[in-house]
Amino acid sequence: MYSKRIKIFVIISGFLLLICLARLVQMQVLSSSYSREKVAELKRQRGLAKSLKTVRGKILDRNGEVLAEDSPQFQLYISYSLTSIADERIQKSLILKALGKADGGVSVAEAKEEIHSRLEDLQLIINKCVQLGGEQESIEDKINYINRRVWNLRSFLAWRRNNPDARILKKYGNVNSIPLSVAMADFKKRFGDADHRINLAADVTDIAEMEKDWAFLELKTDDDIFAAQVEFMDVDGVAIRPSIHRYYPHGSYAAQTIGWVGPASDDRQGLFSDDRFTKYIAGDISGKEDGAEFICETLLRGRRGEVVYDIDRKLANRTDIEVGNNVSLTIDIKLQRRIAKYISNCKLNNYCQAPMGTIVIDVESGDILSMVSLPSFDLNKVRYTYGELVSDKNEPLRNRVINKAYPPGSSTKPLILVAGMEAGQLVRDGTISCPAERAGKGWPNCWYYKQFNMGHDEAWTNTGRNAIRGSCNVFFSRLASRVEPLILQEWLFKFGYGHNVVLAPEAILQAGVNRDFRQTQGQISNVPVRRTITSFDEIPPLKKSERRWFGMGQGSLMVTPFQIANAMATIARNGMYKKPRLFIEENSSVDTNSIDIGISSETLAVVLDGMHAVVSESGGTAYRQFRQVDFEKHGVTVYGKTGSTEGVEVAWFAGFAKDSKGRAIAVAVLVEGGQHGSTDASPLARSIIEFCIDAGYIGEKL
Repeated sequence: MYSKRIKIFVIISGFLLLICLARLVQMQVLSSSYSREKVAELKRQRGLAKSLKTVRGKILDRNGEVLAEDSPQFQLYISYSLTSIADERIQKSLILKALGKADGGVSVAEAKEEIHSRLEDLQLIINKCVQLGGEQESIEDKINYINRRVWNLRSFLAWRRNNPDARILKKYGNVNSIPLSVAMADFKKRFGDADHRINLAADVTDIAEMEKDWAFLELKTDDDIFAAQVEFMDVDGVAIRPSIHRYYPHGSYAAQTIGWVGPASDDRQGLFSDDRFTKYIAGDISGKEDGAEFICETLLRGRRGEVVYDIDRKLANRTDIEVGNNVSLTIDIKLQRRIAKYISNCKLNNYCQAPMGTIVIDVESGDILSMVSLPSFDLNKVRYTYGELVSDKNEPLRNRVINKAYPPGSSTKPLILVAGMEAGQLVRDGTISCPAERAGKGWPNCWYYKQFNMGHDEAWTNTGRNAIRGSCNVFFSRLASRVEPLILQEWLFKFGYGHNVVLAPEAILQAGVNRDFRQTQGQISNVPVRRTITSFDEIPPLKKSERRWFGMGQGSLMVTPFQIANAMATIARNGMYKKPRLFIEENSSVDTNSIDIGISSETLAVVLDGMHAVVSESGGTAYRQFRQVDFEKHGVTVYGKTGSTEGVEVAWFAGFAKDSKGRAIAVAVLVEGGQHGSTDASPLARSIIEFCIDAGYIGEKL
């Protein structure tokens, strides 16, 4: 019996011992592992997470030339502890504290000596920066900006921490929404003594802005960087640091098309709100207003990286930066540069300093090879000159090629001839008389009569081809008045007038981002249309009396240079309309097939014959300008139409050039303030065609 009890006791004791051992193992092994994990987690939570800047993708031209890229930049940084002494309020606070000190504290004289010494040190830094190429006024402005920014924040927090008016907090809800002016008004009301307010603000010393360094001088060359390292080697509070900035190698060329970047504003905050590595944070940039930078923001913007250190400053986690996608434009920047330089500096007429716009379209592909809008602006400086640019009456920020409408004048007469012949109102060799007499009341006179007191009847048989050649107003006003208003409008619509063309990349549209270039859809009715036109049914009707003015490109008819060039490209394709393209997308599924707008071969033959005569036959309105170049030697045939308008004075040339291999480019040239398309726009178009030959788009270089 006793031995049996002993056995039971031993068994129970052994079982309890096993339980204790198991618990000990759990405490030593499992709990230790769990504890280590908890400690590691706490280290991570109390450690430091450092965000790495996003890197935008590049914008490239059709040949891979860089138009925009993120580029390293070296900046000289300065601490607030150095700049603050230039703030008179800081100086005053030092004096006030000296006055309030008990025996043994800093005396007023010592405080003044400290102020004097620190100001001398700051001035020495400024002088060195001037030697590095900085402008003293600009440097001082930046120092004042730093001081003002930090002092405003210190004052705001001093107000917030000293029992502000509860009604203000309730009104705005979020303290960050309270305007500084409101807070300072209440601060002054509660603490009427200005010296007391200065002391309260000076007591606020626990904000990050007081500890951060501020960029205040760009070091532009390697020599500047080396010199700065030597000069500031032993200066506490001055440092040289690399940063990334957006660089535009071609400055002002294609500026409106490329677009620019600036600080990400509040209205962009929702764009990437679901991704903490992409959403905007303080100091980020985004595309502004217009251009590829703005339209392609979701493609260009990369994802920021992050480096996480634990409490012991050991690397705990790293998320690598993902560079944004590159975007390629159909623009040829070398061609763009050559055209822009030429038309802004040419001496051929009196209007080369006037606002102008030109566009070149590759006819087969619909690619926009060049789109020049002058005046322009430097993309590398726009963030600093924006105020001046906005107030400039010549609107350099506006892309006048696609975003400003003008009366087309006689440049639209080929389209009127198409409408009249296809509507059965004129046969191939039909004539409309232009006698040497004033037109009837309410009808436009022919420019030929006004200038020479003659009618076109005295120059030739006034057929459609000759009316194009000599730009007869009587012919086209009479022809347009024969065409039913809706039919006339429909033909203009088919050619691309009166509505926008989507230029944004397909990837943007598929992502549901509603961004495109700002465009002016123009007007092909009596009244302007405020909504975006998507189909011909939305076009208001045209008054019958307005047709005669449409016939010569005046009245209510308004178009953009882009629309005119696009219409010329349609004629060059023998009546096949194709949507122009500005972005190169290798995997695009958009249907790029042409649409036959229904021009008969007989009508096309008359229109082409007349447009060729404009530049190649005596009596053609651009003959004197184009006879100076033998394009036939290059295997190129040119078709054109000049135009000019009254009231709103503009000069036009519109047309296209084809070579023996079937390649073709369409061109439109606009000169604001120009009076004659024959002398003010034609010479520019002639040279642009020569540039396209040199660039290899058409013809053969000799």
